[in-house]
Amino acid sequence: MITLMNLPIRRGNAPLRIAHGHFATNHSHINYFVDITYQKTRLSEARDSAQQLVSHFINDTPVDTILCLDGTAVLGTCVAEELTRSGFRTINAHQTIYVLEPEYNANSQIIFRDNNRGMITGKHVLVLMASVTTGFTAKRSIEAIGYYGGHVAGVAAIYSAVEEVAGYPVRSVYTINDLPGYASYDYRECPYCKAGQKLDALVNSFGYSAL
Repeated sequence: MITLMNLPIRRGNAPLRIAHGHFATNHSHINYFVDITYQKTRLSEARDSAQQLVSHFINDTPVDTILCLDGTAVLGTCVAEELTRSGFRTINAHQTIYVLEPEYNANSQIIFRDNNRGMITGKHVLVLMASVTTGFTAKRSIEAIGYYGGHVAGVAAIYSAVEEVAGYPVRSVYTINDLPGYASYDYRECPYCKAGQKLDALVNSFGYSAL
């Protein structure tokens, strides 16, 4: 059974919930599960997290579109409002920020339909994620933006275990430094598996499934 607890360090009014154990993601095995549920779905916490995130950005970088991965559309809307309030520039004709969720094809590649390409092509796109652990998903998003002719304005997340992805710094509210002893392993080299310790749960940015 997984026991979630609030992280002792709090930035703003939105606490981060964590659990320590043996967890498997799509790309690695980790010893911490970081729960972003409320920051993504509860409006008050999403607004607070957006304020914390935007404080990390320099407002001479245009942001036209926020690409919301991991179910972060509510948070993305709050980030768009905060960026607008903070005076961030946009090159859009209507001087507004698009909030867009990606679509995936059968090969799990990000695609944009013809009616959505105008939000990517030639635009400055901010990649927004719930958490960045290995950077694999963020890198795929960056590649997709480039493929469709967009410009990456940055990468943002509530929590990040890496400082940069594909040369772009990851701006986050919480970092790996807030989780003492955090570790991520290739599943073939996982010391917990080698010691015979069973997995506690399968986890991703949407939550966990206990085993």
